[in-house]
Amino acid sequence: MNLDDALQTFIAESRELLEEMENALLNVDLAGDQGEAINAIFRAAHTIKGSAGLFSLDHIVAFTHVVESLLDKVRDGSVTLNDEMVVLLLSCCDYLSGMIDALAAGQHEQDPDTAPEGEMLQQQLRRHMDGEAPAAPAHLAVHAEPSVERIDTQRGDSDYWHISLRFGRGVLQNGMDPIAFLRYLGKLGRVVGIATLPDALPAADEMDAELCYLGFEIAFDSTADREAIAGVFEFVQDDCEIRIIPPNSKVSEYVNLIRSLPERAARLGEILVRCGSVTAHELEEALHQQSGKQEVAPQQLGSILVDAGNVPPVVVEAALAKQKQVSEQKAQESRSIRVDSDKLDRLIDLVGELIIAGARANMIGQQIQNTELLECTSTLTGLVEDVRDAALELRMVKIGATFNRFQRVVHDVARELGKDIGLIVDGEDSELDKTVVEKIGDPLMHLVRNAMDHGIEPAEVRVAAGKPAKGMIKLNAFHESGSIVIEVSDDGGGLRKEKILAKAIERGLVDAERKLSDSEIYNLIFEAGFSTAEKITNLSGRGVGMDVVKRNIQALRGSVDVGSREGQGTTVTVRLPLTLAIIDGFLVQVGSSVFVIPLDMIEECIEYATEPGQDYTNLRGQVLPLVRLRTLFRIGGAATRRDSIVVLKFGNHRAGLVVDTLLGEFQTVIKPLSPMFSEVKCISGSTILGSGEVALILDVAALMNTVSGKGAVAALAA
Repeated sequence: MNLDDALQTFIAESRELLEEMENALLNVDLAGDQGEAINAIFRAAHTIKGSAGLFSLDHIVAFTHVVESLLDKVRDGSVTLNDEMVVLLLSCCDYLSGMIDALAAGQHEQDPDTAPEGEMLQQQLRRHMDGEAPAAPAHLAVHAEPSVERIDTQRGDSDYWHISLRFGRGVLQNGMDPIAFLRYLGKLGRVVGIATLPDALPAADEMDAELCYLGFEIAFDSTADREAIAGVFEFVQDDCEIRIIPPNSKVSEYVNLIRSLPERAARLGEILVRCGSVTAHELEEALHQQSGKQEVAPQQLGSILVDAGNVPPVVVEAALAKQKQVSEQKAQESRSIRVDSDKLDRLIDLVGELIIAGARANMIGQQIQNTELLECTSTLTGLVEDVRDAALELRMVKIGATFNRFQRVVHDVARELGKDIGLIVDGEDSELDKTVVEKIGDPLMHLVRNAMDHGIEPAEVRVAAGKPAKGMIKLNAFHESGSIVIEVSDDGGGLRKEKILAKAIERGLVDAERKLSDSEIYNLIFEAGFSTAEKITNLSGRGVGMDVVKRNIQALRGSVDVGSREGQGTTVTVRLPLTLAIIDGFLVQVGSSVFVIPLDMIEECIEYATEPGQDYTNLRGQVLPLVRLRTLFRIGGAATRRDSIVVLKFGNHRAGLVVDTLLGEFQTVIKPLSPMFSEVKCISGSTILGSGEVALILDVAALMNTVSGKGAVAALAA
């Protein structure tokens, strides 16, 4: 086993578990089943502790053990989870995250600089536990010699659950405490009798102190169902042998239990009798009836129990269905593997080269008019498209993981600002390229923080305006026209147009005589250094950030727009391409130059004769602004007699792109432009054609900006 690879897996899984733990803590009040949410938090901490022990990371084990101990008390109800404890546990998540980051950087020991912080957190955790932990029941003590402790010796008309436990050898090494499970079992009912079985203990000189050799037979009085009882042992169920016999069961089931266990039958029978699960007479009679009979295969047990009248058929059917579901779930889990992102990037690069080579082969086939070659290239093109789609799907991830990060941001920033703010997340299942997800996190972070600081008013102001005291931020994502749209909304006071315009005029950003639309005024907030904040805070007010947000989004071939209603709230809309690697494109030609338009942005193509210099046309009763590529890029040569117009749609905006020739669809492998061309407007990248020539990819969002306002002007002129 390669320990370095295993350690990297531990680091990745620990980060995922800490993220899950943080999300569960932030949403514990909203959880329908709070007990399940607390179990999820405990499970995450327990898994990190157990895995850290495998690598002898004692400082992580020691810290997580204290966190786990508090969570265990929360889980069994002896400590109540309150807001103060949630904040403390979130701080513990941060501290653990720092230790994992240090481990990833090669530091395998406790950092002396952060040790005081860890000790302080542990002291706070212990303070929450002090005086609240119940004493362990005496009957749960593990005896060195075989023993049975009987709490209630009178069976009477009552009957009990019987639980047979054989803990796995590695349960202690995995950080599990067998006694803790038995103590937690007592929360669901009353342990009537318990026997500790040390039969598997080897000789003293052969015994490994880190291994568990114990077994238990337990008579349990409870109104809980089988699923709840089995849930007590969910953390060890894969490593242990657990058998649960319900109340009022046939004695034959106890006989089958005795036959399946490793200990001597006579001794086990005596233990069952002393626990109170069966009487001596019942056991003796059942053993006598079962003597000489062959053992029953597990597959036949269900039908035999039904025939014998021990259980109704519906119970057996439900058990078989559950067993099948569990086996299918495990099979599904075994099909998931972790793949290094660099390998996926390499795969996409190779697919891109394959597409270019396929386009070259297809062009050669058309030039020489070889029927067989054309047929082969057609088949090849279809296969390459399938490979492309499959490869791109591997890179697609849900944006929900990015959205969930903001639960903590909203929680912490709201406390810092002294505001009551909640977060609503919608569309978290929407998928886009992992590269886009990685790069959009910071811009969204700034938008959320800005909405909390500038958008949401203080509680007293909201109440005076007739709003709920608690403000809400909403993150929403959905697919539209081959793009993903992300909306960051708030129900705050909205943007004040007059104040923004006055500040812009004061800064010299716009002419005082110029008439601006509402959208143009709102988008002034993205200008460098622009701020209307009256005071500087830790979050904003210096005029730094929104211009960076816009620049980073545009670097992803995206766009950002703002809509607002004063007194009701603001919505910032970010529109991004689904992938930055390979797209379906449409080739157009102007003069000798070839350009690519993203196919998802095209609404239709028409032939139309336009007047020279005319910047708009009438398309079925609607004004359509025009963009002439020949004029925009100053391409020489005479214009064609009839123009072709490609109608583009980007969000709610439409425009017509005037070109000479339509060349058709083309699988486009996006190649980044050199930094030398970073300031070139309306171009987002390049691609290589089958002929080996370079074609430029048009930036539709930037093209729309060139015609901004033309439609309105044309409508007024009409």
